[in-house]
Amino acid sequence: MGLLIGLALGLGVVFVSFVWRPARENARIEAARAARLACSCRYVGGRALGDCDKDMPKGRFPVSLAEDAGAHTVTASVPLAAAQTATYREGWGCQLQPWRD
Repeated sequence: MGLLIGLALGLGVVFVSFVWRPARENARIEAARAARLACSCRYVGGRALGDCDKDMPKGRFPVSLAEDAGAHTVTASVPLAAAQTATYREGWGCQLQPWRD
């Protein structure tokens, strides 16, 4: 029984090291890209957020978009992995907020 528990823990460490961390970093990059593109589409291009969704490049992860119209932000999230927000500022365009760990 102890051998099975040790094997399961070892496989968990391997999974986290070689699969989860790189996948999470890639999800973070895709969320950042989607947030920036959707923010520009929405606040620079003046289009509805639902219309911006069709412009998103197809990546490896499903990305959902949410808008806070009062704060002029768009948040893109990859379920269970990452989220990133871009904020529109007059004269500066859309800028990503600092990475969240």
